[in-house]
Amino acid sequence: MNEALARQFEAPRRVEDAVALLAKHGAAARALAGGTDLLAQMRSGTRRPAVIVDLKRIDELLRVSESGGGLVIGAAAPAAVVREHAALRRLFPGIAEAAALIGSEQIQGRASLGGNLCNASPAADTTPALLVNDAVVEIAGPNGRRRVPVGEVCTAPGRTSLAPGELVVAIHLAAPAPRSADAYLRLIPRTEMDIAVVGAAVRLALAPDGRCVSARVAVGAVAPTALRVPDAEAALTGSRVDAAALARLLAAVRAAARPIDDKRGTVAYRRQVVGVLARRAAERALERARRNES
Repeated sequence: MNEALARQFEAPRRVEDAVALLAKHGAAARALAGGTDLLAQMRSGTRRPAVIVDLKRIDELLRVSESGGGLVIGAAAPAAVVREHAALRRLFPGIAEAAALIGSEQIQGRASLGGNLCNASPAADTTPALLVNDAVVEIAGPNGRRRVPVGEVCTAPGRTSLAPGELVVAIHLAAPAPRSADAYLRLIPRTEMDIAVVGAAVRLALAPDGRCVSARVAVGAVAPTALRVPDAEAALTGSRVDAAALARLLAAVRAAARPIDDKRGTVAYRRQVVGVLARRAAERALERARRNES
């Protein structure tokens, strides 16, 4: 670690030791789950931590394991491992799609879902995908461990609800319902390695007769944090996800969006596109759910 970037580098092998280091150094310390965001921020001067606590040597944080029909994703598990995990690709293809969109192949060898979440970018690809799957985040800190819904972690651009000394340990995903599936789509200016102009994730669960009995819709890059869209979910629930329901979904997503103008897109453009992406994601999730009969 370049001394111009950080004066002290720590690589604990236990969660408890990482927590102790973060608590000891307080605001002067930063956890490094992959470093793909943090190192860029340090080089630009956006962040100037005096202590780096590397999480990549803690085995617990690197595992992706099946549990109770669902999955537990270690907070520092590389995106390349997550995207290729057979059970995840089968149960949560939308999360696999989101993980596969984080930077380049090389970036995905280091980047993690925990880091992508805690960087708290409104344009993070994996956050909407986790939101529609009702992910639960396990957090360790000086007072022990706690679990919170993923939607409670990011509070504003670059800010989270983590208390001093806390770090994300794992992301828990419950077993999906039969006849359900998810999907994630994003729009970027280039073909790859760019930040989302908008992103949209949808998860649908179907009754045996094909009606939608449960829907989750989330969008990214159109508000200070990724958003669940309850009105869009209501537009799909009880329907056969037909053209009329999809039109209601599109309108609800556009109404919920609160984008800004920047060099990647205008307010009007983002609001227009996010509705289209949400509709397409719903169509993809519907197609997958119809194939998942068990």
